[in-house]
Amino acid sequence: MNTIILLTLTMVALGTGLPASEAGYILLNSASDFAVLGASTVTSTGNTVVNGNLGVFPGSAITGFGPGIVNGTTYFGGPVAQQAAIDGLNAYTVLGSEAIFQSLSGQNLGGLTLGPGVRYFSSSAQLTGVLVLDAQGDANARFDFQVGSTLTTASGSSVQLINGAQADNVNWQIGSSATIGSDTDFIGTILANQSITLNSGASLIGRAMALHGAVTMDNNYIIETATVPEPGNLLASTLAITALLVWKGVAKWRRKTKGV
Repeated sequence: MNTIILLTLTMVALGTGLPASEAGYILLNSASDFAVLGASTVTSTGNTVVNGNLGVFPGSAITGFGPGIVNGTTYFGGPVAQQAAIDGLNAYTVLGSEAIFQSLSGQNLGGLTLGPGVRYFSSSAQLTGVLVLDAQGDANARFDFQVGSTLTTASGSSVQLINGAQADNVNWQIGSSATIGSDTDFIGTILANQSITLNSGASLIGRAMALHGAVTMDNNYIIETATVPEPGNLLASTLAITALLVWKGVAKWRRKTKGV
């Protein structure tokens, strides 16, 4: 079932509207080129695949690649990662200052279908099941989430986009830390004040940016939205979808053979 969901959300992410690289750059500036950006450390266990740049600042420790793979540039500190960290923090501040459209405090995101707007959680946010984001035909529609403390997803949860919604227009501003559960198919740029953990088999179409802590990965597939092929490139789109599905199948097979 998750494979079907992943295929669907990947095809939607390859859809029409403002090109992903432009949409992300407007908010994130230089940080838009990063799929993963940590402050203290970035670590990976197993066969994580990162499509996009990977970096850390002010720390310099990145471990687990290989066996993990980075299809982009890796920055062990330095001025490029430093500027990305500055721009990521600026984006976090901008998102936190937006006017609230709807409070979802105390509600589970699972089972909801949401239109564009800024949603607010006074403390923690939980996703159990499927969250649907509906752009209502506007490919430039924004979906921004302000979460007071933690974001947590249950195993096997997912975010789905419909009616022109774009992955690059989904942003999660997290007051402390985010934990993406095993086999979750998540979408959007995660800007966490502290740390981000992606548990075994989770996939992310977007970005994982921990502004003052670590990014921890475990057999994950992350595709930064600026690396998503343009809508007209059918061959590249097909290859991107195939890569996601193959990785998902291999990751599950590895965990099954290890009894995980």
